[in-house]
Amino acid sequence: DIFSNLNSYLLQLKSRLSVGIFLSLSFKNLTMEFYNIFFKAHQGFGYLELALVLAFLILLLVTMFGYSGKISKGLRKVTLFTMVFFHIQFLLGLFLVINKFMQLGASVIMKTPEFRFQYVEHPFAMLIAAVLMTIINKKLKTAETLTIRLMSLGLVAIALFVFAFPWARVFGS
Repeated sequence: DIFSNLNSYLLQLKSRLSVGIFLSLSFKNLTMEFYNIFFKAHQGFGYLELALVLAFLILLLVTMFGYSGKISKGLRKVTLFTMVFFHIQFLLGLFLVINKFMQLGASVIMKTPEFRFQYVEHPFAMLIAAVLMTIINKKLKTAETLTIRLMSLGLVAIALFVFAFPWARVFGS
């Protein structure tokens, strides 16, 4: 009788373990599907962000070297869209970074230069650029003319973007 109870207990345990393993594998597959979706979205929005930063730079230079230095509606709108897409990119990238840190661990990421750039330097530089774009957008809403301070913040944000953008991954080596 003890052996039959033990046998039934082991069968129950086996069925629970197989369900647990199935759920674990399903969750892992679901996580990888979300990872791939977020990765493709992050990659696609990267091209859009690149175009917006280029438009922001051109409008910033036109305003800076223009006769009056007055801030146009176009510069305000491009700044707003650039800021919004910086934030969207950061949220998508944050999911990717957290997922990769959980998979690989911090020691592996910090030891490998490619991983360190992709999962540490890139996100932090983009975060600082997004914060600078937020400040620029706030200041441009009320300013009538472009100041040296706003222009400098814009150029620093663009420089951080250019540094942190994964040029080799996007356009090939």
